[in-house]
Amino acid sequence: MKRILVTPRSLSLDPPPELEPLRQAGFELVFPTPGRMPGEAELIGLVPGCIGWLAGVEPVSDKVIAAADSLRAISRNGTGIDNLPLPLLKERGIGILKAEGANAVGVAELSVGLMLAALRHIPAETAGIRAGGWPRSRGREIAERTVGIIGCGAIGKRVARAVSAMRASVIACDPFRPNVEVYGPFKWASLDEVFAGADIVSLHCPAPADGKPIVDAPRLATVPPHAILINTARATLVDEDAVRAALDGGRLQAYATDVFTTEPPAPGSLASHPRVIATSHIGGLTDESVGKATKIAVANLLSALVEETA
Repeated sequence: MKRILVTPRSLSLDPPPELEPLRQAGFELVFPTPGRMPGEAELIGLVPGCIGWLAGVEPVSDKVIAAADSLRAISRNGTGIDNLPLPLLKERGIGILKAEGANAVGVAELSVGLMLAALRHIPAETAGIRAGGWPRSRGREIAERTVGIIGCGAIGKRVARAVSAMRASVIACDPFRPNVEVYGPFKWASLDEVFAGADIVSLHCPAPADGKPIVDAPRLATVPPHAILINTARATLVDEDAVRAALDGGRLQAYATDVFTTEPPAPGSLASHPRVIATSHIGGLTDESVGKATKIAVANLLSALVEETA
């Protein structure tokens, strides 16, 4: 029986019925430790003999691919492929497949939720009440604010539309300038113009080719006082030292993020800062998103491997 490695945490803890077509097609499914992101050593032990891989966001090193003696295709249950060694995969002729748009609604909704949580100090209010207090922080409304969207793909478009429905103005940066349907004021701008003009900046773009963060000290120095930064995209987009300095100095009111360089983040890292709202990479972790992403990833994998299994 030919084997397929299945590593997303949302699938290994409680394998859903969307995986069943792989079994029906005659594949044996191989899982890592349930509910945990597999490390390099575990992947090296699991990947030999697997012809397909339904992968999550776990880092995949050159050593892991070197051990993948039978691998023909990697199918992501999302769109991000920054965790994969792309040059080596291309050299080996291993196909890379993405579940385009499957997580867009879940990630977009979380992004808007983080904006509202930051504007209304919801985490701090909750913590204060649990501690026996009665904090009553004065918040701000998203209506009449300017929201900057960096990247207007499937997720960024939805965020722009949602905040505009709440009467925010939108300024956006995307080199492709796709059609974005909103309910109110909207304009295209450069990266620098977005940071200088937005009360809230939300990141929805891939990492730059040069690997440098787009959120750095010079750009953070230009944001309006008490701005809010939202990151549900990639940890590498942000210079964490610069963000910490902006939080400490009051330039940023809050940094709300779902992504971290190391997951889970280490104690004392930026995630522990009192003005950081942190969620544990749950943007696509909804019943609907997991189901859609898994269906697409499974279909992509079956299509890619059909010749191999004929």
